[in-house]
Amino acid sequence: MRFVIYGAGGIGGTIGARLFQHGRDVLLIARGPHLAAIKERGLRFVSATIDERLPIPAVGHPREANLDERDVVILCMKSQHTESALRDLSQSGLPNVPVICCQNGVANERLALRRFANVYGMVVLLPAEHLEPGEVVNFAEDSAGVLDAGRYPNFIDATIGEVTDALNTSGFSAIPDPHIMRQKYAKLLNNLNNAVQAACGEGSANIARQLRNEALACYAAAGIECASPEETRDRRRGIQGTAVPGFERNGGSSMQSVMRGTGDIEADYLNGEIVQLGRLHGVETPANAVVQQVGNRMARERLEVGAYTLDDLEGLIQSETR
Repeated sequence: MRFVIYGAGGIGGTIGARLFQHGRDVLLIARGPHLAAIKERGLRFVSATIDERLPIPAVGHPREANLDERDVVILCMKSQHTESALRDLSQSGLPNVPVICCQNGVANERLALRRFANVYGMVVLLPAEHLEPGEVVNFAEDSAGVLDAGRYPNFIDATIGEVTDALNTSGFSAIPDPHIMRQKYAKLLNNLNNAVQAACGEGSANIARQLRNEALACYAAAGIECASPEETRDRRRGIQGTAVPGFERNGGSSMQSVMRGTGDIEADYLNGEIVQLGRLHGVETPANAVVQQVGNRMARERLEVGAYTLDDLEGLIQSETR
């Protein structure tokens, strides 16, 4: 089995690096200066105990990957890039290639299933960052992260068993889960705070509670099941977060997008998922609507982290509620 990591940022780069270190066949698909740096110098992979440049093969587009039936494609780009990535991937002419959505949010699997027959969901509990071209940092050791996975929508099969076995022998904790979307909907509850952190540089228990309560009301109205807080805490216990000398852990994926000035953010697929559910099922979602709008403004105008205060955000939510 060859692991084609499509999107080699903090998450994808860490997965690819640890698989490669443990003798697995890996290909990275990256872009821009990050791709150029990997091709020129290798991928610099850093953790508390590792600082290596890994000569992992890398290409810039799926058509350069020469995909065949032994490949598994792991999507690790942010959700706002999934549609264009799938469109490019479909040019391979292999509609049966396994596609694993190792991403935040819950919309990617549905998007992938339009073009590919074998789609899998993977929950991502992995503290990693990518801020500099050619470099990824994993802020965990022993268990580098949790990567449970299952066939979408609610199965497990031999392929996902082989994938999770490879991940388990490469420093991760990965369990085949036939009901993986329960975990992904639970992870979404935490990711609703990503744009708050990106906008304000910090979180708020009050705003987090509002975002979560709106989401749970939408889940109830839509008949969506998610893993309990106890289940999520039990799985997180396996991740031993740790400091990495010379590197400061800055924050979640949305904050990293803002810090890198990418011009886009995943808020439409996090808070926007709740806003969409609310509109479909008659549930008011003012807090998520405001955070979605603020996140998009942060990206669109390339504002710096901390452009908003928590009081600013609270005031906007109160106005939207009224």
